[in-house]
Parts: sequence; structure tokens; C-alpha cells
Amino acid sequence: MVFIVNDQLTVRIKRNMPGFSKGQKLIANYIMEHYDKVAFMTASKLGATVGVSESTVVRFATEIGYAGYPELQRAMQEMIRSKMTSVQRLEMTSRSLERSRVLDAVFTQDIDILRRTMEEVSREVFDQVAQAIAQARRVYILGARSSLALATFLSYYFHLILEDVQLVDVTSEAEMFEHMIRIGPSDAVIGISFPRYSHKAVKAMRFAASQGAKVVAITDSSTSPLAETATHVLFARSDMVSFVDSLVAPLSLINALIVATALKREEDVANVFQKLEDIWDEYSVYEKVDEAIN
Repeated sequence: MVFIVNDQLTVRIKRNMPGFSKGQKLIANYIMEHYDKVAFMTASKLGATVGVSESTVVRFATEIGYAGYPELQRAMQEMIRSKMTSVQRLEMTSRSLERSRVLDAVFTQDIDILRRTMEEVSREVFDQVAQAIAQARRVYILGARSSLALATFLSYYFHLILEDVQLVDVTSEAEMFEHMIRIGPSDAVIGISFPRYSHKAVKAMRFAASQGAKVVAITDSSTSPLAETATHVLFARSDMVSFVDSLVAPLSLINALIVATALKREEDVANVFQKLEDIWDEYSVYEKVDEAIN
């Protein structure tokens, strides 16, 4: 696999190269030549590979402006994952994960992804998004490929608490625009996409923006093409644990958005839920489970 090292990382390395120690120069050169491998190496493994100590690797990360090696490693992962094919991701998973520790490794990384998303998401923007959705005449939701699962989940609950919700089919470009033909300034669009970004989702967001709708992007980075035309952007980490992108943080963010939107329409939502409960009981929608009494 051949990757072009991100410009920012290249600039940092070249700017600091004259002041690097011999060991740090070994690290810098190895990163430039084996970028895809380093992205999933621990500091100790990288040190052992190039013949320096783990502490030298950590100092190298801080020397070029990162808070530590984990931050450097995450930056490298984010830079390459939008360029990698599924086959390349599977190869990388095989190299980087110990088969006996897959469960622990995935859980640990998901927990870290959730923590970082919680720390980084803007509370102000989050509240603005919930308000815009609660006040919208119609809400369009779109997501492609793996993000379709998130869009479908969000659509299901928004159908319960909002009057007009449309899950946009982005598999066909013609049908996608036909679905959105009546969109206007009083409507809101929520687009969900993570690397590798959906081209159709990006086009739909641009169309919505051109029609004056409030455009909300749920994505991973300010460099995401979905963020270009969005009036509001909610960032959620979706780091690559393996060949599968982690979607726990976007899902948790969507859960919070559903709750926040419902609370802004609390009286209406309470009335709807009461009617739904009556219907569910009358038509035995759910299986009744008798709880055992100890």
C-alpha cells in the first residue's frame, strides 16, 4: 500500500528535522516511508522497529506538536482511512489486532471514541440543531452505506415525535432529488456520513443548501465534504478500529439529539406517546411479559 503523508504532518516533520536527534530522525523517516503501518503501531512497537526507546517515540510526538503519541497516531489513522479500500483495511486489521484480544481491543477503542466525542462536541451547536429540527416544517434524513443504519434509526424515532419526517433514498440519484423536490427554507435536512464519504449524500446536502433549507451535518471532521454547505455541524468520532468503522459515538450523539428534540416538544410528544400506547395495547403490538415475583 502506498499513501501520501498528510501535508500538515509532512510540514511538521520537515520543519523540525534539523533539530531532531539521530533516533528521532529514524522515526521521522520510517513514518514517511511506512505511514500506513505506523498508524496502527504502539509507541513501543514503533520504537522497537526503528531501534529506539519508547520514550524517544513519545518525545518525537510532542516535538512535532502533538499532545502525545496517541494523538499523533489518531491523526495518522484519520488521514489514511478515507483513502483505504476494504481489502486494505482487512489486511491492516489482520496485522494490528491480536486475535485473542479482539473483544477487548474493540471495546477499549469504542470507549475512548465515546469519551473524546463527549469532550469535543459543541453544546451550543447541539442545542441549536435540536431547536432547528423541532421548529422545522419537514425534516429530511439521509445517510448512505454504513450511515444508512444511523439514518434509519434516527428516522424511526423522529417519526414518533415530529409531524413530517422523510428518510431520503440515496441509492438512486434521480429518486433522491425527486424526494427532495419540495424542500424549502422552512425545512431541515440531516445528512450523516463518515469516511469514505458518500458522494450522493454530499450532492443532496448541496442541493438542500441551495434551496435555503437548514442543513445539519453529522460527520467526523471539519474537512468532511458534508460540512462545506452545512449551517450546523455536529462532530462525532468514528475512528477505524478495524476494517469496520466505529459508529458508537455517532449513534450516541443521535440518541441525545432525539431526546433533546423531544423535550423541546414535550407536550405534543407526550400526547402522541399516550395515543401510541393505547394503539399498541389494543392491537397487541408488543408481547406482554409477566415479571416473576420473588
